[in-house]
Amino acid sequence: MSQRDVYEQKLRAKLEEWQAEIDLLRAKARSAAAESELEKEQEKEAERLEKQRDEMRERLNKMRDASDDAWDDLKEGAERAWGSISDSFEKARSRFK
Repeated sequence: MSQRDVYEQKLRAKLEEWQAEIDLLRAKARSAAAESELEKEQEKEAERLEKQRDEMRERLNKMRDASDDAWDDLKEGAERAWGSISDSFEKARSRFK
């Protein structure tokens, strides 16, 4: 094998090594992008859950200040809201494990 052939093989091997590094960088970039999207989705979910939590807190405040007659009606609404929030938290917990 001539020196030229040896040199060419050495360059081709280096090019293949660089291509592997480029492929690895691209894979990391795709992974980071996916994680970034997941983080955005988690943040949106957290904001939605906080809004539901705030609504529940408002219901509890209304219940505390309500008359005895209104309390039963508020309690029923609060129980429905509580069930909805509980479901939302369970779904989020399962989804983002």
